[in-house]
Amino acid sequence: MKNSFDIKADSKRLLLILLGAVLMAMNIDSFVHSAKLLPGGFAGVTLLLQNIFVKFFNVKLPYSVVVYIFNIFPILIGIRYIGKKFTVYSIVMILVSGLFTDLFDGAKFLMLTEDSLLCAIFGGIVNAFSVSLCLFAGSSSGGTDFIAIYVAEKTGKSAWNYIFAFNCCVLAVAGILFGWDIALYSIIFQFTSTQTVNFLYKRYEKTTLLIVTDKPDEVYHVIKNLTHHAATVFEGRGEYSGKNHKLVYSVVSSDESGKLEGEIRKVDPDAFINVICSKEIVGKFFKRTND
Repeated sequence: MKNSFDIKADSKRLLLILLGAVLMAMNIDSFVHSAKLLPGGFAGVTLLLQNIFVKFFNVKLPYSVVVYIFNIFPILIGIRYIGKKFTVYSIVMILVSGLFTDLFDGAKFLMLTEDSLLCAIFGGIVNAFSVSLCLFAGSSSGGTDFIAIYVAEKTGKSAWNYIFAFNCCVLAVAGILFGWDIALYSIIFQFTSTQTVNFLYKRYEKTTLLIVTDKPDEVYHVIKNLTHHAATVFEGRGEYSGKNHKLVYSVVSSDESGKLEGEIRKVDPDAFINVICSKEIVGKFFKRTND
């Protein structure tokens, strides 16, 4: 069953989520706090509010409480449009990361450097890694991730760059209130994080496979069994050899293509495989649904 409990698979998912949550909390209390950066999404908005209340009201808001409130609406989106189990795991991520961010706050062992540029670059990389762990586990880090995934599910296009643009607007407010150095370094942090996520997580990118083979049925069954995608077979002739061959054409998600290439080689070691990045797909395309 789709939503049945698999102790091994669900334990692995939970472990990745907990690791991502703790890593995100450590990143906030190390690189982010050291350079007074603002990460993307609701985490950044939460830190901005904390700074505003400290500066103008001399009151320090608890990070966890504020970020929990901000995530109420995205969680409702996740339950309704993305998947209940997916959302439950995301809630675990939000709760644990918020809790550990407050617990680690002020910990000296996390203060690795005060260099703003180093904090922006390496903090962005660590942030992207923690987000990617959640995505690989079939969850999100909450906040704008829910919105990005919802847009990607509906349109089939990556929305991370749009989220980056939204974050830049938030940073404009921070620049006006607290100085442009912090805002500009935060843009470097968010740009690094966004591009690293795009590099690590390929689910919403598409790859076209052009496979010249003499075993089209076997190749098609590999594609169907591993990805649930279909394929189209064309007749072709190799001008160099003068022999007739089949051309199997299929479009799959980019995170599936690497495994497919290896499996296709097993059924036809002589297959010629051309892998092409597909910018946009129009028409029916099988999409894995979130549980």
